[in-house]
Amino acid sequence: MQVVDMDEVVQIEEKIYGHPWTRGNFLDSLFSGYQTLTMRDPTGRLLGYFLVMEAVDEAHLLNISVAEDVQGEGFGHLLLDYAVDLARKHKMTIMLLEVRVSNLRALHVYKRYGFVEIGRRKKYYPVDQHTREDAIVMSLPL
Repeated sequence: MQVVDMDEVVQIEEKIYGHPWTRGNFLDSLFSGYQTLTMRDPTGRLLGYFLVMEAVDEAHLLNISVAEDVQGEGFGHLLLDYAVDLARKHKMTIMLLEVRVSNLRALHVYKRYGFVEIGRRKKYYPVDQHTREDAIVMSLPL
């Protein structure tokens, strides 16, 4: 992922999330040196992306997203493969992530991939101005 990808990344983000990351969130992550990847089809169209923060021996999957019209076609699994491979190459021993309790599609993908629930963060994600939603914390040994 590079700065030139931001328009497309933000467009996907805003289409698939009620509370999307902002351009600033993505740029801060890039400038902080987090590990990133964008996946494109042969025509150059952005299909998905991820951002991983590494700390000591832990990889934290901060964001992994697939364009709405190609969800369910295996790109999320493929992006996870790349993220896990990258973390292993950097000698990380575990990958962590948070996911909304209501994001059943993502939960299914993560569980099928081998992630297990290790905790919950109460009222972690905003739903609207007055409501918040728990996050499920998941891990995958590398």
